Amino acid sequence: MSAIVKSCPDLKQPSTFMRLAAIVLAFAFLTANTAAWAEASRIVALGGSITEILYALGAQDKIVGVDSTSLAPPSALHDKPSIGYVRAISAEGVLSLRPTLVLAIEGAGPPAALELIRTAGAPLDIVPDAPTPEGVRRKIEILGETVGAKDAAAKLNREVGAGFAALDALRARIIKPVRALFVLSFANGRTLVGGRNTSAASMLALAGAVNAAEDVDGYKPMTDEAIASAAPDVVLMMKNGDHRIDAETVFASPAFALTPAAKTRALVALDGLFLLGFGPRTPDAARALIEAFYPSLATAAP
Repeated sequence: MSAIVKSCPDLKQPSTFMRLAAIVLAFAFLTANTAAWAEASRIVALGGSITEILYALGAQDKIVGVDSTSLAPPSALHDKPSIGYVRAISAEGVLSLRPTLVLAIEGAGPPAALELIRTAGAPLDIVPDAPTPEGVRRKIEILGETVGAKDAAAKLNREVGAGFAALDALRARIIKPVRALFVLSFANGRTLVGGRNTSAASMLALAGAVNAAEDVDGYKPMTDEAIASAAPDVVLMMKNGDHRIDAETVFASPAFALTPAAKTRALVALDGLFLLGFGPRTPDAARALIEAFYPSLATAAP
């Protein structure tokens, strides 16, 4: 099992103390039978890639709740109760599902909610989320061990490994890398981009592109002048919900109007979990980007 996130809620705050007391009292009868915690029979999955991998391993019947980023397979959010956004979960919502194990992706939170879950007695494991091919394989391996599906995990890892190997061969054929800019959000004249040390940067590297925001660390706003100076050849966005913006809107803005991307209306939009989740479909996502960035390689892809 991976390391457990530890944080201590501020018990000086009456609301926090009352919540903690209420949860512990309400949950006490569930933990009276300690044998109930000995198996991963009722899992709450906090993280889209965790849910996706558990389904791929055939462990979907063990899942009793998911977070709102669990978009793959589509049946997950349809069939399982949702406890909200992965970074803004409710401890009460999680505990109401009577989990025998909570699997939270690294970065899930808030930390105080995770601590409340642990204080109430629910086993909680943090699953590492390194945005690399090795990180994907490790995530699959950990979850396979957790749910007793080592053989299925090994098989899935062989398939994922083959996908990454094919991706390496395709990427080697790129002659001139494009400059791509990942835009996380674009509203009210404020452009939030993905710089270095982000999942977006890792995906651009897998797709053989240069990150046009490599001077930015993390997900941060970028000025119109900086975007124009970065001169992206293509803009990459998520197509989900509020993130979805059409090319005309983007390239009509002062930030993008004079960029090389605007001249060709080069905007690529993919599903957020597919693009940034770093789950078993990551090789497919990177291949989709390569084929969008380098159309001449699309027909050459095996």
